[in-house]
Amino acid sequence: MWERQAAAWRNTALSHPSVNPLCALVMAVLLSMLLVPSLFLNQDQWDKHLPTVEQNSSLNVKFDPKATKLTWDCQENATYGECVLIHKEKGQIKKKVKDKECQCTFQDCSLHGGVTLTVEVNINQRRISETLVYLNPGREGTAAQNFSCLIYNADFMNCTWAKGQAAPNDVQYFLYIRDSKKKIERECPHYLKDSGTHVGCHLQDLSGLTSYSYFLVNGTSQEAGIQFFDSVLLLKEIEQYNPPNNITVHCNESHCFIRWEKPRTRKTLSIREFQYQLDIQRQSDTGSSRNQLIVVSGDMGNKYSFPRPGLRAKHTVKIRTADARKAHWGAWSQPAEFGSAEPESSLVHVYLLVVLGTFVCGLTISCLFKRFLGMHRLFPPIPRIKDKLNDSHQIDHQILWEKFAHDVGKGDKEEVLAVEEVAEAPANA
Repeated sequence: MWERQAAAWRNTALSHPSVNPLCALVMAVLLSMLLVPSLFLNQDQWDKHLPTVEQNSSLNVKFDPKATKLTWDCQENATYGECVLIHKEKGQIKKKVKDKECQCTFQDCSLHGGVTLTVEVNINQRRISETLVYLNPGREGTAAQNFSCLIYNADFMNCTWAKGQAAPNDVQYFLYIRDSKKKIERECPHYLKDSGTHVGCHLQDLSGLTSYSYFLVNGTSQEAGIQFFDSVLLLKEIEQYNPPNNITVHCNESHCFIRWEKPRTRKTLSIREFQYQLDIQRQSDTGSSRNQLIVVSGDMGNKYSFPRPGLRAKHTVKIRTADARKAHWGAWSQPAEFGSAEPESSLVHVYLLVVLGTFVCGLTISCLFKRFLGMHRLFPPIPRIKDKLNDSHQIDHQILWEKFAHDVGKGDKEEVLAVEEVAEAPANA
């Protein structure tokens, strides 16, 4: 009605060009005032024809922690949806929902700290959202703590945990392991106990476990509800590798070459997925002067060469293994000896023989010298009588009494009388 009246006024103003401009302006203002309410009315009438969804309508969201599946009641004309899992450590994990599907399945993640789940769907061009908070049921502080697992010797795994601080005395824990595909689930076959309470598990068969596995430790008690502990572990990261096999050392005149073979692991790995640590020590060295450890990448062909240390000392080498991405070192191998100590010991023997021979020779010479001096003192040479007749012919054999006296040193001087033979005169008759 208001539109028809405004159109009539507009036609009147246009058909009478003699109308005052001021009157035309007033008519335009009145026309705008009449048209605006009609627009609001048309919008309200249009909204009444659209179906609406109540904001507080419930989707009846449910969460299955075992399957990590989120479900809700399906609504008609649902065209788009999204699921959101808010994790304390991983943050938001989003999954898109296909048309006419009313569920979301998330990958395994730890749930013992609680998660917040949200469902958003579009129904008839309106977005409906509902949130569900999942909490760990049971008394606070009763869950198993200090949980850890270790794979060793490629075929065995040990998992250990401790009793919760607030756990009652009659608490009993149980371990369940599930593969990432959620097809195989097993309970621990051999529990380790402490005062009757399960505090560990030993597995001798790891077949069926995938790279990622879900571990769940729940508990029971007559006194209180027990919270659960869960964790998703990458088995490669918890495997401790054995030492390498067949360690050999060959030396030439300039270098020594160490070779080895990669250890056996739970899954077959390439050589590039390993790293090795070598400990080369001289046997005569003390602990304070040990050489630095040598890290060798697996892509170097499981070998290492270094300058030959010489023939004077014997050396040993030990090797251990770790993953190339994480230096979680395993146990050391048995020491492999190389080099020879025989040249060093033979030189020591030579030195000892030289010293001993020198000492024996010195001692022998000293004894002979002392013996000569003793014999000289006990048996000094007998002086000879000077022979004047043969002095000119035997000067070389002449004994000079002064020289002899000087050589003897302490000998007493003797007086020598010259005796001449006088012929007796004949008696007078």
